[in-house]
Amino acid sequence: MAKGPSLAHRVRVEAHAVWLAVRDPRTPLAARLLGVLIAAYALSPIDLIPDFIPVLGLLDDAVLIPAGVWLFERMIPAAQFAEHRAEAERASRRPYSWLGLVIVLAIWALIIWMIWGFIRMRWD
Repeated sequence: MAKGPSLAHRVRVEAHAVWLAVRDPRTPLAARLLGVLIAAYALSPIDLIPDFIPVLGLLDDAVLIPAGVWLFERMIPAAQFAEHRAEAERASRRPYSWLGLVIVLAIWALIIWMIWGFIRMRWD
């Protein structure tokens, strides 16, 4: 039995599609405002209900984002959102850059090392 995409993948693709539609000049202003809220919430590390709270923490992402996307989708032409959804799906299949990951981790390690050195120097 073939499985479809995971909920996390679908939410990521839908949020990206909303963001692409927000940037499209054909999108009405009211839809843009709602779309910015949806994309910001989907991409924000801060949730209304923190993820560490069992069940409820993940349930808000599984309900609020799809509900917002559903409402946003009703505010723009179906063909326009289908374009952006297809573009977001293509973008989700791009290969990951392991070098980019290593560079970002190295920068974070350098920042932490510098902070640790500063704290140690001040502490002594």
